[in-house]
Amino acid sequence: MSSVEPAPSGSHRGRGVLLVPRADRRPVLRKWLFIALGIVFFGCGGVAMLLITGSRSGVTATVFGFVLSLVVVGIVVPVFLWLDRFEREPTWMLICAFAWGACIATLGAVVLNDVGSYLFDPTHTQNTGAAVFVAPVVEESMKALGPLLLLLWRRREVDGIVDGMVYAGLSAAGFAAVEDIVYLAGGYADSGDRGLFSTFLVRVVMSPFAHPMFTICTGIGIGVAVTTARWWLRIGAPVVGWSAAVGLHFLWNVGAVLSQRGWLIFYIALQLPLFVGFMTLIVLARRHEGRMIGIHLGTYVDRGLLTPQEVQMLASVRERRYAEAWAERHGGKQAQREMREFQEAGSELAMIQARLHRGQHDRRTVQTELQLLALVGERRTQFLDTALYRYYVDRAEQAGR
Repeated sequence: MSSVEPAPSGSHRGRGVLLVPRADRRPVLRKWLFIALGIVFFGCGGVAMLLITGSRSGVTATVFGFVLSLVVVGIVVPVFLWLDRFEREPTWMLICAFAWGACIATLGAVVLNDVGSYLFDPTHTQNTGAAVFVAPVVEESMKALGPLLLLLWRRREVDGIVDGMVYAGLSAAGFAAVEDIVYLAGGYADSGDRGLFSTFLVRVVMSPFAHPMFTICTGIGIGVAVTTARWWLRIGAPVVGWSAAVGLHFLWNVGAVLSQRGWLIFYIALQLPLFVGFMTLIVLARRHEGRMIGIHLGTYVDRGLLTPQEVQMLASVRERRYAEAWAERHGGKQAQREMREFQEAGSELAMIQARLHRGQHDRRTVQTELQLLALVGERRTQFLDTALYRYYVDRAEQAGR
């Protein structure tokens, strides 16, 4: 959440020298301590996964797998950043979600899958049962744990279904990228270039969104939990979402096992429809968030704190881009930066108003609303009564004819 910090207190003089009050360094030290701990924590998990993969498939195969798995990151991560366009989440939380999936969830899944595989089939004569019945439960649990921990730690940063989908999707994207390293390295170690290419085609080209498609079900459950006042729904929604994720993962693995000699049929019958449904859900979720922003900001139009034209702009990604480009053309980078700050503060203000509408009138929420109103009021001043606003008025009049 953005906040308006009070200006530093005035300086004072002593012994003829201008003395400036010394800033408290503890928040800065605490910040860097958390960063260092995060790097060590996630770094250890990531290194452990690379060492495990290297010991099983060799260094060369692991390097090939690592390089080719970056394609998954380049495809999947931008989709969730696109989804996060209206009310951007803190960068460090997005990184933590991705790092959890890549470094911690994968390591935990390797250990727990091996244990579950042994319990399911101590003789290790076949891995099909473990892949179908053990892996979905283990992997969806590990991927979901990261967003749940972020929810418990930074509850106020998770405002709804879109936020839950973003954090769960990025955790799954990290998991998928590292899991692909394992499979790509194994394919190269077993069958050389041919095995590497076939694995790349099936896992990276044809199904890069497999893990995110499952795990966003849990993210939706988390989003429902934070937007409801019913205690049973707060508990039940994430459980139902997790169950749906496990069910889809189970169905996917069953299809993969049954279609080992007919993968094209499996792709057309199951993978392609799931992908279309997933992308449709992503688009609808972002449109829904835009509509909710317009509805909740309408409260401030009634109070004279925003104009209908501003709400129209803040509720549309396309109009935001236009306003930002207009600000840059007419006021340079500074105006563009202030327009962007106005837009982001407006989105956060809508989320705060949604909480107030749900009855969350605690002191911190009310104070945050006042801070955001002050920031919005400051940033919007230079744009009032400009050609940008006349443009929106003209468009509204044309639409009404």
